[in-house]
This record gives sequence, structure tokens and C-alpha cells, in this order.
Amino acid sequence: MSDRAYRRGTGWSRSVAKCSIVEPCGLVVDHSGLTPTFAAIADSLVDDFDLVEILELVTETCINGLGASAAGLMLANAAGGLQVMTSSSEAIRLLELQEIAAQEGPCPECFAQGQPVLNQRLVDAVERWPGFAPSALAAGYGCVEALPMRTRGSTIGALNLFHRSETGASPEALIAAQALADVATIAIRQHRVATDARSLTGDLREALDSRVVIEQAKGVLIGRSAVDVDTAFEAMRSYARRRRLKLRAVAEGVLAGTIDPLDG
Repeated sequence: MSDRAYRRGTGWSRSVAKCSIVEPCGLVVDHSGLTPTFAAIADSLVDDFDLVEILELVTETCINGLGASAAGLMLANAAGGLQVMTSSSEAIRLLELQEIAAQEGPCPECFAQGQPVLNQRLVDAVERWPGFAPSALAAGYGCVEALPMRTRGSTIGALNLFHRSETGASPEALIAAQALADVATIAIRQHRVATDARSLTGDLREALDSRVVIEQAKGVLIGRSAVDVDTAFEAMRSYARRRRLKLRAVAEGVLAGTIDPLDG
């Protein structure tokens, strides 16, 4: 898919126009799942909302609704670098941390240039990303994309898509994924409006601080209950959703010893 075609096609109406398409790898992907996702996010933006939970919903939808094998999202920190915000699994989080440490890979490149990285086969990217590409290949991925999160002329982060196949996402799926990245950016901007007169940097800082608290809570659950990282996080997220709590509030409860999401 060319950058020109990608830019021409991006937009909310095009992103949800088709309910089902056949991806390049032959996989049928149901795009009808995007409608409830957009509705859920729009509903969240009307009232007080958990920014971290919305970003998690975006990456989750890239897998369940758009056929990506894995996904992650990075945001800029106060120092101007990137920090992992959401990952679909601990293995993906480690790959994304490697991207940041090596300052190479689809997300750092997308963030630095403000342009999407589209359908990049990893076997062809070893010279381009000598630190990241071999690790991603070893983890079983064949193709990656990164889509920018832009607001008012600035790039504030990037959405990372991983595919087991070498063909990657279809043009329609990439358009929809960019719409999801745009929704995440709108959520961040709305958060600033809701909290009245705080800078975008401050909003991002709060989101990143929430991520730190959540990571600490995962560590507590792992140490206390001998579960793996993904199980610990899913328990906290399920607990938050069932009780309509913010994910950070659940994490703070875990750290304080007042909440045990593994106990229902």
C-alpha cells in the first residue's frame, strides 16, 4: 500500500465502511467489531474516563477487529522519547522496550518522522533495524506496521501492529487502524479539556504515571500469587470493567492491599 493511498483513504467513514474483508493472507477479518469499539470510546469521552483503559481498548481492537497478531502503543514522555503505554502481551512489551532501547524499529521511526511505516516485511528489515528485526523474527512475526498519533502538527506517539504472516494488514485494515490511533489521540486531547487547562505534556505524564502504577501492581500479583504477567494484568482489567472502576484505581488498591482481582 502506498503512502499516498493510505493518506487518501484515512478517515472515519472509510474505516468502518466494510464489515468483512479478505486480508492478503486469506484471513477473513470481521470489521463489524469496530462499531461497538468506536461507540464505547465515544461514550467514555462524554463522562469521566480512564485514559489507560481506552488505549488498551484500541490495541485490543487491532487484534480482535482488524486481524493483527499483536499490537502495542507508545507515547512520548516529558524528555521527548517514547515509553510503552499498552501491549497486547508481555512478549510484545519486551519487543517494544527493545525498540526504545535500540532507538530503532517501526514505532521509533514512525514517531521521529511523523509518517506511517507500512507493511514492512521483517526479513527485509534486518539492515534497516539490525537490533529489532532479528528479535521480532525470532518471536515469530513476519511483518510490522506503525501508525502515527498526531495532534496539532505534533506526533505524540505511535501504534504498533505485528503480524505472523509476511503480508501484513490490508489497505482497509490500515485505514481502520489509523482511525483507532486518531481516536486515542482525541481521547488524550479530550482528557486535557476535561481536566481544564492542563498542558498536553501534563496529560501524557499522568497517563504514563498510571502505567507505572499498573506495572507495579502486576509485580505484586505475580509475587503474591505466582501467576504470569499477562494473567495478572487481565485479572486487574476484568476486575475494573466488572466494577466500572478505573484501571489505575484497581492497581492502587492492589498496591495498598485492599483489592485482590484474582479473588473475584
